[in-house]
Amino acid sequence: MTAMTAVAGDTAPRVSALAILLLGVAGGGLRARAADAPPPALTLAEALRIARVEQPTLRQAQSARLVAAAQADVARAPLLPQVAGSGTYSRATANFVAPAGTLPTQTAAETITSFQTYPFFRFGVTASQLIWDFGETLNQWRASKVNADAQEESLHTTEMLVAYNVRVAFFTARAARDMVGVAKATLANQEKHLAQIEGFVQLGSRPEIDVSQARADRANAQVQLINAENTYDVSRAQLNLAIGVERSVAYELSDDELGGVDGEDAEVTSLVDEAVRARPEIANLRLLVTGRELSLKSSRDAHFPALGFSTGLTDNGKSLDQLVWNWSGALTLSVPLFAGGGIVAQVRQAEAQLLGVRAQLDGQRQQVRLDVEQARLGVRAAKALIAASEDAVANTRDRLRLAEGRYQAGVGSIIELGDAQLAHTAASVQRVQADYQLFTARAQLLRALGRS
Repeated sequence: MTAMTAVAGDTAPRVSALAILLLGVAGGGLRARAADAPPPALTLAEALRIARVEQPTLRQAQSARLVAAAQADVARAPLLPQVAGSGTYSRATANFVAPAGTLPTQTAAETITSFQTYPFFRFGVTASQLIWDFGETLNQWRASKVNADAQEESLHTTEMLVAYNVRVAFFTARAARDMVGVAKATLANQEKHLAQIEGFVQLGSRPEIDVSQARADRANAQVQLINAENTYDVSRAQLNLAIGVERSVAYELSDDELGGVDGEDAEVTSLVDEAVRARPEIANLRLLVTGRELSLKSSRDAHFPALGFSTGLTDNGKSLDQLVWNWSGALTLSVPLFAGGGIVAQVRQAEAQLLGVRAQLDGQRQQVRLDVEQARLGVRAAKALIAASEDAVANTRDRLRLAEGRYQAGVGSIIELGDAQLAHTAASVQRVQADYQLFTARAQLLRALGRS
């Protein structure tokens, strides 16, 4: 019992150490497999979320909005009291110069000069307040506020444009990925054909030229695959740019689709009405029209007088312990009698700017209608294209199957087989393009309707 106990006591530490070692190796293997695991596929929702945070154009638009808001505060400042403080220390000579017309007997002793200087302290506080200028400054402030609101709508326009660009780039990359799948399937089929044809030629049932043709078809399929993979890499780089990130293109995309847009089959008039109400470009231009109208009023109000009040308190003296205070106040009425034609020119400029913005608003309404029409027709055409392309894929698949059977039976030619493969590949490409056209047309319709 003692010997057995001793053996068990010696073995237990070794077993424990072995178990720990195995667990460590297993854990390391799991971590290695986790590190080698491909990253999760990028979804459309995730791409849009990242773009809202990282896209530089959005940050630029946000900066412009903040600048416009600050400019509105600057325009408001003249309506509020203006207070300024000052402090001055100076040294100067006290040489006296008699004014013209003074009698000689009075200036004989007073014209003595010296380099002796004396200190002088001056402290003061002044305040002023605009009382009324017939709305000139008030309308300038209102115009600035409206322009700030218009810049907010410009931010929404940029947000919609970024979302549209991300959707289009995402589905462009998705289409490129699907093209890679078509190219791989074509190459695999060409590899299968080559193996079969080499067997037929070895048996003597087919001429050797069929092998050369099959090898050429396989090489062409390899070229198509290389080009498709390169296009996929480039499209992912373009997607990174649309999102606003710097990252590798070594990631995959999810199989997200862009579902039907509410009202995509409705009458164009109702869609245009919705777009005019929702599009931030329209709201932006409407606000700009209001802002230009206020600016025009402000320019016209410059013809009228401005009334203001100012006051000041000073403390002056030769030393800090010998200061004497004074107070002053003034009521000022400023009347623009003649400004060299500047006020009239400013009025004409404001009228021309208002005319231009109104024209932009009319043009934007027409552009909105065109955007809605194009997107709606694009969706309709893409739906029809999908149905036709699905039918083409099914028919070319049957044609390829029959051509393969005829070739194996010895009644078909290598040209017939190659044409069938080429037709099936072209139909598969059209099917991918049909999906791409539908998704991008729906993305365009979302943007045209002012939906995010």
